[in-house]
Amino acid sequence: MTQTKFQRHLQERSALLDQEKTIRHDHAFKTNMSTTAQKAAEIVARIRQRESEIFWTTPEGSHSEAKHPVVFPGMSFAISRDRMHKTSLWRIVSAMPKGSLLHAHMEAMIDIDWMLDQALQIPGFWMSSPASLMLGASTNPPAFEFYYRPNRPVAEATASIWEADYSPNELIPITEVARTHPSGVSGFKSWAISQMTITEDEALYHHHRGIVDIWKKFASCFRGIAGLFYSEPIFRRCVPRLLQQLHSDGIKYVELRLVPRPFHRTGSDTPEPDSHYFLECFAQELQRYCSSADGSGFWGARLIWTAIRSLSDGLLRASMQDCLSSKAAYPTVIAGFDFVGQEDLGRPLIELLPLCEWFQQECAQRTLQIPFFFHAGECLGDGDATDANLVDAILLKSRRIGHAFSLYKHPVLIEMVKDQNILIEMCPISHEVLRLTANILTHPMPALQARGVAVSLNNDDPAILGHGGNGLSYDFYQVLLAFENTGLGGLAKMAEDSVRWAAFEDEDETAWLEGVEGRVTEGVKAARLGEWRTAFEDWCQWIVKEFAGELEGGIEE
Repeated sequence: MTQTKFQRHLQERSALLDQEKTIRHDHAFKTNMSTTAQKAAEIVARIRQRESEIFWTTPEGSHSEAKHPVVFPGMSFAISRDRMHKTSLWRIVSAMPKGSLLHAHMEAMIDIDWMLDQALQIPGFWMSSPASLMLGASTNPPAFEFYYRPNRPVAEATASIWEADYSPNELIPITEVARTHPSGVSGFKSWAISQMTITEDEALYHHHRGIVDIWKKFASCFRGIAGLFYSEPIFRRCVPRLLQQLHSDGIKYVELRLVPRPFHRTGSDTPEPDSHYFLECFAQELQRYCSSADGSGFWGARLIWTAIRSLSDGLLRASMQDCLSSKAAYPTVIAGFDFVGQEDLGRPLIELLPLCEWFQQECAQRTLQIPFFFHAGECLGDGDATDANLVDAILLKSRRIGHAFSLYKHPVLIEMVKDQNILIEMCPISHEVLRLTANILTHPMPALQARGVAVSLNNDDPAILGHGGNGLSYDFYQVLLAFENTGLGGLAKMAEDSVRWAAFEDEDETAWLEGVEGRVTEGVKAARLGEWRTAFEDWCQWIVKEFAGELEGGIEE
């Protein structure tokens, strides 16, 4: 090749790469970054490159006998989580203003070891199982549940839940269950945590068993958690703890998905007749936190009402009726509605269409704003009923779509998502642990971003999925390390979009789109976007000041 041809090739190559970047959703943001932000982006890129080459590389000739000897950027989260804490990139991401968390299931966000501690300390918690939990008798022990029954008398002598003579479904005080565990209280806690989380082995080595297998374990985790979470004495403690964890990670606002349900008041053995008291407790604890010194600067939280998609029409309609009445009673608490549960085995949206249309009509008649924020396309299929949920979510005017993992296969739907300003709530670590992808490097998110689709990062079910924390730093870190095109500007755009697409208050379709498109200069959303941008610039200044000199330094081992 002559020098002239080589130079022409380089020019054409550079032009093509630049042309591709103009289509990306973060292109305008990156182009318009301040001088300080561009300098910070350069520093982050150089640190990322350096740490990728030095810290995330297995030394040549290494023959370590360790369980996980091979190290590379973007390696599975379960084995990279603790390692990333040692990097400068982790310090940077941890300090980032992350905006809003838009896709997270509240029941699966509370530290399970902490909830167990509460149940062991607060009088009145019990445990039962349909059969003995004899350790070692089965690799799949029977399902167990917790109950809050403060007024139930304790029998003088009861069989151990760990022995063969245990009577099926007999309630045993949780303190007694813990005391009689063969390894004592600490052994009980370790065992219970393993049953209510996706373990490292399940996340890493059983991918060949597929999605249905991991979802069986996933669903069983919620069963165990429910008896702890849906009790007033623990729930009231959960709310400020959760909000503080998010706030400490740079998250200012959260929309929590959950299945509201009647639960037990403190000191009561009888559950409330509806979900209203549950919502009242949430609203009270939210207000108390936001008014506290710890909650200073926190924007707030709202709930997305969820119903389990596999239920019958009658049960789903009852849940929707409860949602409507609860919205009327607590209008600022409820932000929207969604169906949850494994899409592959649940009912597709097309089957739920009559219920959705009825719900929308009821909202209109009662002048209630309860938009849809549907899960859709959380699957590996192409053209099956689960994959087709994406079509129905778009046609039903879902303002955001949760997961949309299969969207990258549908060019027409991608254009519709862009035209209708629908944000995709991505949960990359969740997708890895739940076996949609082997690791972050094979995730389809970059394919959507390269085509101009708006995306936010979310943690989904951090307590169950083994995050070991409730913020977004892990997801942001994994994405930044894995994809060179993302960079500081790409992360920042996803954080900004999480604010832009947040449902801070009830809005009709026109007002919602004006806020999403940035055509509003006053009001709640405009103010919070302005506050986030100020925090972003402060963060960039901190990066320039703190890390500019570190480029020539070493990496903490």
